[in-house]
Amino acid sequence: MSPMSAAVRPGHPYAALATVFAAWKVFLLAIAAGSQVGPAYDTSSNLLAPDAADGALGQGLVTRLTSWDAIYFVKSAQRGYLFEQEWAFSSALPSCISLINRALQALGASLTGAEPLIGVIFSNTCHLLSVLVLYRLGLQVWNNSRWALVAALLHVLSPAGLFLSAPYAESAFSLLSFSGWLLLVRSCAASSPTSRDALTLLAGATFGIATYFRTNGLLNGAPFAFDFLLNLYRLVEDLDQSRTPDYIRRLFALGISGVSVAAGSVVPQVLAYQVYCAGGSGSSGVRPWCSAFVPSIYNYVQRQYWNCGFLRYWTLSNTPLFLLAAPMLFVMGKSGKDIFLQASKLPQTKLTGPNIDGQRLQLVVRSMAFAQASLVVLTFTSYHVQIITRLSSGYPAWYWWLAACLKNTKTSGMGSGLVVFLVMYASIQAVLFASFLPPA
Repeated sequence: MSPMSAAVRPGHPYAALATVFAAWKVFLLAIAAGSQVGPAYDTSSNLLAPDAADGALGQGLVTRLTSWDAIYFVKSAQRGYLFEQEWAFSSALPSCISLINRALQALGASLTGAEPLIGVIFSNTCHLLSVLVLYRLGLQVWNNSRWALVAALLHVLSPAGLFLSAPYAESAFSLLSFSGWLLLVRSCAASSPTSRDALTLLAGATFGIATYFRTNGLLNGAPFAFDFLLNLYRLVEDLDQSRTPDYIRRLFALGISGVSVAAGSVVPQVLAYQVYCAGGSGSSGVRPWCSAFVPSIYNYVQRQYWNCGFLRYWTLSNTPLFLLAAPMLFVMGKSGKDIFLQASKLPQTKLTGPNIDGQRLQLVVRSMAFAQASLVVLTFTSYHVQIITRLSSGYPAWYWWLAACLKNTKTSGMGSGLVVFLVMYASIQAVLFASFLPPA
């Protein structure tokens, strides 16, 4: 029995998850540390903490992890937004890093240029917690500890790789998204309508914060939209009005939850509008996006500075990136379709109590699959397609699907091959990321 197999003991799931998590992180960080034998392609990271370039191994490792978009996040944590294009990167992670830094300084710690290190610790902590929450979520939905454990282990081995260790928003987004789904699933077995609605509102708020970290969190609003339409239909069909008050209260809770999800994206746009559009923007005048039908700085900078938009990435030169993204596009698309169509075959869940709403549980699981499939379409048509490998980390459905493939004798070969792909991709990507080489 291999050490890894010995660590994965169904009787001790949290110990198993923590052990594999630690081993995988040591492996990836060792790769990143090894990249220091040569200079990085771009040395911008050294400007964030100048002493790190000539410091200890740990300092150099943190500098290597602060590559690509992490530079924007860390710089924003140090001094806030300065340039327009920086609004493409949410202020959620920088705000957390800055808050932690100020708290440590208030306790007497002398921290100069500590933002990159704080970002690395924050991301790794969020990743570990998201692994544990995904295990709980799988256990609640499928009532199969082995299946839930394997799915959580797959999240450890996510193709996002070092992106879940670097100062990026993916780890926090995964933690918040999984937590939101867990709250929704638990609301399906609430002991009373009041408890159900309270859990729904809490899930909406959690998804809203997730959306603040990453705008693709808007897709997590799907369960509220579907449930709202379903309850609206029931309200119209309630001819004797016996349950009208309950339906109205339910619609109110779902509406607030949906607005909470949207607020995670809308509020930063409103703040940007106040900065750049309300009363002009100094000597430079009002920016072009201010006069758009829906003025969004995020959409503008993504299009203007990163060439994102419908079919804008569809060029011959980007063909290798589409090929690189193909495995995860397939996995997320296929798993989303399968789980959406088979949600009605949910086994007996871990949820207990007399008020289990099986129909609503199916709706929640289908919403997970719908959000995931929608992300595939958006990434394929409008994003830098290669980022699907890291965006996938925050969606639970494909982990369950792959765990099921490994369990089924007919699909275990394909499942094993996909796991090999995850490990190989994350390993190779770690070398490239730490050397500031594409793709990112």
